[in-house]
Amino acid sequence: MSSLLFVQILNGLQLGVLLFLIAAGLTLVFGVMDLINLAHGVQYMLGAYLAVTFYGLTGSFLASLVLALVATLAFALALELLVFRQLYARDHLDHVMATFGIILFVDQGVKLVWGAAPLSLPVPELFSGSVTLMGGLLYPVWRLVIIGSGLAVAVGLYVLVGHTRVGMLVRAGATNAPLVSALGVNINRLFMLVFGFGAMLAGFAGVMIAPILSVEPGMGDAILILAFVVIVIGGIGSIRGAFVAALMIGLVDTLGRSFAVDVLRLFMGPSPARTVGPALASMLIYVLMAIVLTLRPAGLFPAAGR
Repeated sequence: MSSLLFVQILNGLQLGVLLFLIAAGLTLVFGVMDLINLAHGVQYMLGAYLAVTFYGLTGSFLASLVLALVATLAFALALELLVFRQLYARDHLDHVMATFGIILFVDQGVKLVWGAAPLSLPVPELFSGSVTLMGGLLYPVWRLVIIGSGLAVAVGLYVLVGHTRVGMLVRAGATNAPLVSALGVNINRLFMLVFGFGAMLAGFAGVMIAPILSVEPGMGDAILILAFVVIVIGGIGSIRGAFVAALMIGLVDTLGRSFAVDVLRLFMGPSPARTVGPALASMLIYVLMAIVLTLRPAGLFPAAGR
């Protein structure tokens, strides 16, 4: 039992760091630009698809990772220039409608270019093995690489946002963008930087998960919902909040789905537990969100000024 618990904790951490990679960019875009971007999940999807394509052309996972991030950034900057820049002065309903349209457009474009059939990306040969955990259980090395990569990005973001001039401008923009603009900062350039960087983080998450999950149209839609839950719990515009909330969501969701039935068997019969357990497990993250918002309506670590 302890071995299974340890494995599920690792799986929860893996989900958590992936959610953080997506939610970090999303919370910066929402916090700095006051933009509700429902299309953020398509960057995650495009990162995975582009990595598959570039791997087929180069045969190198590292090359496909770099090229996929560059292509994801280029696509995001084009979207920012052509679409999102026209939305900054509009209300949130316009943001929702426009970005939902982008989701439909990109999903159909992916089907036209790559087809509707799921694709896959091989695990890099260097990380294709498994390690032995307690109790003799094997755990894939690549999942540990995902956890390590996500934690490394979190440390890098902490340094970038908290201890650099660019980070100072981002924090100031999240607090009061009009004032930052009045002080002579090119706010459009700052918005473009934040938007492109957030898209690259989502694309990186897509590339890292592609060797584990099927790469298919619409794969970013479900995880985007979890990412929004993360930024609501963590606090809009807060990288620290996104990190803590993402790990909480990853662990609660994974452990809940793994052990809800076993826990319920302590209070009810096996048959009702098997019926109620999966339904309860799927609700746990939203129950957690409701509890956090009841106690802290602005989230756990809201950005200054919110």
